[in-house]
Amino acid sequence: MTDQPARVRFAPSPTGRFHIGGARTALYDYLLARQTGGQFILRIEDTDRKRYVPGAEQEIMDGLRWLGLQWDEGPDVGGPYGPYRQSERAEIYRDLAQELIDRGHAYPCFCSPQRLAELRQRQQKLKQPPRYDGLCRRLAHQEVQARLRDGQSHVVRLKAPRHGTTVAVDLLRGPIKVENASLDDIILLKSDGLPVYHLAAMADDHLMRITHVLRGAEWLPTFPYHVLIYQAFEWPQPIWAHLSVFLNPSGKGKLSKRHAGAKGGVKAIFVLDLREMGYLPEAVNNWVALMGWSYDDHTEFFTMPDLIQKFSMARLNPSPAAVNYSKLDHFNGLHIRHLALDDLSARLLPFFEAAGLSPDPQRLRQIAPLIQERIRTLDEAVAIAGFFFRQDVEPAADELVGKDMDTSRSAQALAAAHRALKDLEPFSHENIEARLRQLTQELELSPRQLFGILRVAVTGQRVSPPLFETMALLGKQVVLERLQQAERILAVSQ
Repeated sequence: MTDQPARVRFAPSPTGRFHIGGARTALYDYLLARQTGGQFILRIEDTDRKRYVPGAEQEIMDGLRWLGLQWDEGPDVGGPYGPYRQSERAEIYRDLAQELIDRGHAYPCFCSPQRLAELRQRQQKLKQPPRYDGLCRRLAHQEVQARLRDGQSHVVRLKAPRHGTTVAVDLLRGPIKVENASLDDIILLKSDGLPVYHLAAMADDHLMRITHVLRGAEWLPTFPYHVLIYQAFEWPQPIWAHLSVFLNPSGKGKLSKRHAGAKGGVKAIFVLDLREMGYLPEAVNNWVALMGWSYDDHTEFFTMPDLIQKFSMARLNPSPAAVNYSKLDHFNGLHIRHLALDDLSARLLPFFEAAGLSPDPQRLRQIAPLIQERIRTLDEAVAIAGFFFRQDVEPAADELVGKDMDTSRSAQALAAAHRALKDLEPFSHENIEARLRQLTQELELSPRQLFGILRVAVTGQRVSPPLFETMALLGKQVVLERLQQAERILAVSQ
């Protein structure tokens, strides 16, 4: 495809939240740029002022930075081909629209919204495809100039060819042929002087020297128009790649922003929501990379350096991909286990703080190895290890009753454990384990019975990190206090 450094752009519209489809496009752009020693450009396509959402641009930037996809040129960092917001480039588009008119490939259209609405209604009644009928295309040059001098409101339309075929070449799908007779004279410049996507994106891709355009498959229907615009300007075309569509987890229907939430098995589609849910950016990148690309038929775990080295445009797949959240959980668990303990504990800290806990970072670092193998998301750490940082735990009395045991015998087991551990020195997990296993024999209890009672007593929950390491980290004083508290709870319940 190219041995030269690639210049690629991620060009989102700030009309909503930053979602995983955009994240995948940005990731592929970033990988191609880093792999070839090229540039990754962020361009904000904000000419649709009616749909503009305040804060959306900032969320896009925050999401990209969280994913580790730092751009080389963009609205905030500048670059040699700015401005990088399309709303700041209006004069460029007006000049190019006039150039297309001068070249005979576009024309002013003065039709009112009312006339266009009536035209659409007639076409619907006749079951004809909706398109502009070319009225202003047939106006004499003198009349056009007179109307422009009078300041009549107008748009600029592409003068699509009426005969022959247009061939648009997509990297994933090959040549796409369209009969020109089926094409419409689409609007390029609106009456307010701002461009639509078809003109602005093509102009900016050329002026910013973009070599590869990676974008969603939703642009395939209008792809021939974009080729026509390039041809009209006699510009060399970039390599075009329209990425696969994301499907709902069921595999039925296109995934959309409306599906965010629990509906239909859709956990979340917005990048920053995934961050709040405890997913790692490394795992999200790994996950979305494999929805539309593969390295081989068995390799699944990729770090960012792996992806930069192994990514290939030739292995992009146009087939729709169902969003699989089980895979995301799987990848997140793998990447959590791949983290150094200092890194893991630093990432866990905000989740404990958000739960109202104030863990000491050094203590959290000691706990990290106990939970690293057991959590799939960072927020699960609070549920499994929050008891380390709570003053008291208050287990339910029925949970303190061992399997096939009654309340009285369970209370006796707690008292015996208290006596066995009271003078134990050093209070290490090896010593704790040896003494408690001996105690099971003395009490004629199975390890499951005794350890189950003790786990609930010292953690307040039936599932926890390894019991003996947990007791050692809690310390003798806390363990003894919680055993006594559990005895009192059982005594009151009798």
